[in-house]
Amino acid sequence: MRAFIFPGQGSQSVGMGTALAAATPLAREVFDEVDDALGQALYRIMADGPAEALTLTENAQPAIMANAIATLRVFEKEGGVRLADACDYVAGHSLGEYSALCAAGAFDLATTARLLKLRGRAMQAAVPVGEGAMAALLGTDLATAEVIAGAARDSILAEGGEELVCTVANDNDPSQVVISGHRAAIERAIALAKDLGAKRAVLLPVSAPFHCSLMQDAADAMENALLDADIAAPLVPLYCNVDAAPIANPGAIRVALVAQVTGMVRWRESVAAMAAAGVTQFVEFGGKVLGPMVKRIAPEVEVTSVVSMDDIEALLARL
Repeated sequence: MRAFIFPGQGSQSVGMGTALAAATPLAREVFDEVDDALGQALYRIMADGPAEALTLTENAQPAIMANAIATLRVFEKEGGVRLADACDYVAGHSLGEYSALCAAGAFDLATTARLLKLRGRAMQAAVPVGEGAMAALLGTDLATAEVIAGAARDSILAEGGEELVCTVANDNDPSQVVISGHRAAIERAIALAKDLGAKRAVLLPVSAPFHCSLMQDAADAMENALLDADIAAPLVPLYCNVDAAPIANPGAIRVALVAQVTGMVRWRESVAAMAAAGVTQFVEFGGKVLGPMVKRIAPEVEVTSVVSMDDIEALLARL
């Protein structure tokens, strides 16, 4: 069995997609369609930067999706492959879930681009810049990360401070967990982390505290947007972030995407569940971020990252 997986925010880089667009007009068609849907020259930012513009959440999210879908579309059309015949499940990390749903036909490309543009803006606007933060706890499992987050909250309260948000945002793999919340609480967690069992704690260069309760305004915005969005049943089930379980019903997809904005990305559990269900091959489209996580979760599976035309041709030769 095979799963197609799609990366999340942080996988963007200036120049993304340009080599593929130069190799085949099929990729450029995707980028042009996204530009048209957004009324924006997003591909120019992807190709030429500046990096600060590409890193903006409202640009990074649709850009990462466009790059992943362009890679997948070239794979499908060059090889005459139907996604439903090539994989059994799709999954994505955070915004990658939208890419996965677009790949599986639940959303069309233009709708996906517009939803991600809105999602990026809403997440950025939910918390004033500087009030929130995220940190990666390395050499740490979920249970230890929860202890560290709780200790940070409790120590601030014990000093007479107010109750702050500090919670697990991404359970990425057995050795990497990301926490999110108020900046003061995240900084306290970083200070406590090593003494409580983490190998290292690193403040992440993000502009908002994703996947925690501070994102509730963004969740409300996405709920309203998704009510008006056409969602079809995907060609194959989606292993969703919030439940780490397969879903295919459009109503369930809508609920999961709203819950995902404030909920934890259960990536470790999702990959483990797919492996337990019989998935032995994971193919990451448009990035090389998720593959190493997958191998740390399920060392016995095969992982392939597909970014370039050479990668696409190599994958087609193996199918």
